[in-house]
Amino acid sequence: MSHHHHGQGGSPAFERPSARPAGVRPLSAPGQVSVDYEHRVDFDRLRKYRLDRAQAALEASGCGAFLLFDFYNIRYTTQTWIGGALGDKMIRYALLLPGRDPILWDFGSAVRHHKMYSDWMPEENHRPGFLGFRGAVAPEGGADLMKEAVAEIKSILVEAGAADMPLGIDIVEPPFLFELERQGIRIADAQQPMLDARVIKNVDEIMLLNQAAAMVDGVYQDIAEALKPGVRENEIVALANKKLYEYGSDQVEAINSISGERCNPHPHNFTDRIIRPGDQAFFDIIHSFMGYRTCYYRTFGVGWATESQKDAYKTAREWMDTALDALRPGVGTDEVAAVLPKAEDFGFDNELAAFGLQFAHGLGLGLHERPIISRLNSFKDPVELKAGMVFAMETYCPASDGISAARIEEEVVVTDYGIEVLTKFPAQDLFVANPYSYG
Repeated sequence: MSHHHHGQGGSPAFERPSARPAGVRPLSAPGQVSVDYEHRVDFDRLRKYRLDRAQAALEASGCGAFLLFDFYNIRYTTQTWIGGALGDKMIRYALLLPGRDPILWDFGSAVRHHKMYSDWMPEENHRPGFLGFRGAVAPEGGADLMKEAVAEIKSILVEAGAADMPLGIDIVEPPFLFELERQGIRIADAQQPMLDARVIKNVDEIMLLNQAAAMVDGVYQDIAEALKPGVRENEIVALANKKLYEYGSDQVEAINSISGERCNPHPHNFTDRIIRPGDQAFFDIIHSFMGYRTCYYRTFGVGWATESQKDAYKTAREWMDTALDALRPGVGTDEVAAVLPKAEDFGFDNELAAFGLQFAHGLGLGLHERPIISRLNSFKDPVELKAGMVFAMETYCPASDGISAARIEEEVVVTDYGIEVLTKFPAQDLFVANPYSYG
């Protein structure tokens, strides 16, 4: 454990020391609007980068085309988005053919909207599509929606000379899969190639991830001020949602809000529990800005912190810093996993039972991308860390009082010189919100 990570002589440390060499500028988190006087996110450059990566993955896969249902893969290749109520209904899909613009089948009037506003794809590539709302319109019956959709896809594959090669699919409903097989289309996996394509982020993706994290820094400031006895866990969830949507978030996916005796074991959700004096409380804020996500835990004391709570936090922080010290390009994820605490070190029987508490996961358009670093998978299947990877590193330490626990999560970008940490709200030492003082 490096001595410099914590405050000396009773003064708290707010920031982990950076490994950034002299003369290298920090990662940019500019404002969110476009201006003429600063070069910010370049969406044309982003679109080209993502489509080129997807096309390269297709070329290397041995497939004739990719048919994409995963809405992050659709956004990655077409730069279109419908989230919320329609995002997970398996009705939007995109076809990627070598050297061509993707074809997107989308929901009703959204198609007309895309033709007007998403004009980087040819007009004829925006098509209406509907497969039944996860089976609400039965696949076998009078409508034949799936049969007709597959016939249309097949005719495009035939015309493109790709019908004899496998069609790569990322996720699929069983009846749609059966229909593809019935019409003689061979299926392969596009999920793995697409995840591989998405793993290395360009400058625009990193900027968007950094902007998304900056929004959460602001939310934590508000939480630190609001976190007092009498406030309920769900009120903190409401506060975070309001603030993020006001900032311009395009999806607040989840807010974990966990306090007091609910901290141990980790429940991964929130309730209406009233926060009490002396609680330990932790939060996870998961949202996306222009598609790019955050996964960002912080732990607080409420009013004061006990020795047991401080000790748990100190251990969680040491585990975190040991993991971050191991991260640099060229290192295998098995080497990082080796420094993470074992399940038995914090009271679990095995790695599967403890999964999600000491690990890292890729972060991009999806919340859980590559690389996944843990003692469960990384020894068997190590991956080399490369510059441009972005992931969230998570640690958790239960306290000796049997109910409290500390949870920390840092988002990091792998750089040529090591890492940059995107998550800036102070976490080197336990942050006590609204501390009590006797005057």
